[in-house]
Amino acid sequence: MHPALQGLLTIIIGVGGCVGYFYFSNQFLDKVLFPARGPNAGSNISRANMIRPWLFLGPAIIALGLYLAYPVFETIRLSLTERVRDDYAWVGLENYSRMLGEPKFWEALKNNMLWLIIVPAASTAFGLLAAQLTDRIGWGNAAKSLIFMPMAISFVGASVIWKLVYDTRPVEQQQIGILNWIWLKFEGGFWSVIFLQIVPAIILLAFAALIAYACYNFAKPLWNNRRTGPGRIMPVRVLVAVGGIWLVFLSLESLLSLFTDELVFGKPQTWLTVPLWNSFFLMIVLIWIQTGFAMVILSAALRGIPEETVEAAIVDGANPFQIFFKIKVPQIMGTIVVVWTTITLVVLKVFDIVFAMTNGQWETQVLANYMFDKLFRANDWGVGSASAMVIMLLVTPILVWNVYSARKEMK
Repeated sequence: MHPALQGLLTIIIGVGGCVGYFYFSNQFLDKVLFPARGPNAGSNISRANMIRPWLFLGPAIIALGLYLAYPVFETIRLSLTERVRDDYAWVGLENYSRMLGEPKFWEALKNNMLWLIIVPAASTAFGLLAAQLTDRIGWGNAAKSLIFMPMAISFVGASVIWKLVYDTRPVEQQQIGILNWIWLKFEGGFWSVIFLQIVPAIILLAFAALIAYACYNFAKPLWNNRRTGPGRIMPVRVLVAVGGIWLVFLSLESLLSLFTDELVFGKPQTWLTVPLWNSFFLMIVLIWIQTGFAMVILSAALRGIPEETVEAAIVDGANPFQIFFKIKVPQIMGTIVVVWTTITLVVLKVFDIVFAMTNGQWETQVLANYMFDKLFRANDWGVGSASAMVIMLLVTPILVWNVYSARKEMK
């Protein structure tokens, strides 16, 4: 059968099956099981109305149990066993011990943490900036469409596009990669120092200072002995402070490398093989995709801010920066947190971009790609399942926080 016809039949059968299920199940409920006639008509109607929601929820609950709950418990079981021929032998926590002893796992975990810190922050910041600016220009809707367009591209498709941007050809051939084309324009002169050392150094210093300031304000209650929230927030403050210190150290280390590493001018660079920097080049792809999502959500939140608060700030003499950071941002902080955590969930499960662009080579390994390598290349189901459990443990707290925040806003 032709794939197009097969796809069409699948859609027809799937949609038709859903419609048929809901129609005939309601008919059976109302006409056969609890008919609305006779001396018990009132109680039958009440019983039918009590059961009816479960007719709609039933298929979803069964599907979630079959495709979500069962795989979780099966993965836990596999992580505690070892595959021996056609059987499984119980090994307890040995798979986790082996996983923790592998350098590739720690490389993947370190890279995931780097992605976790940079991608949600950059995507949310650029999305908020785009939302604010596009609402102030006449062609803002067209700009929003262009910024949102990458969301319609699959991760693999976006990876192919950016792989062409980073493409490297031999010196004697014409470069089709935009980044190498720009690189070859620099030949080690004055402008090379300005654009390749001074400007990146200023950006890194500003980034390190911003992170240090944010971490200082967030962790200040730890040494001031002040309680600014429930006790369970304190471990989060410690974690954020440690992550911030590590990020500042990483920024200063990169700053030092700008002036100590020798830049090879006049020669195309294989950008995706340069350790550390190649991870940033991969992150750009996901930031490019997720900025549109953040922009759309935050733009709607900005439009929902009462005009009275902005007008009152203008009357009090606030400048545009004060209005934005002290009036608007606090009012949409809940939405910013939701956008941030949603992008964080995507980052924790990132696989396609790394798989399509570097396949985890050159120190770009991430947890999802590590799991794939163990499960489907090394056929090590035990360690692969253990790494899947690590991903689930990292995702679950953020998922619970999102649900908690959503319920809190509904109340």
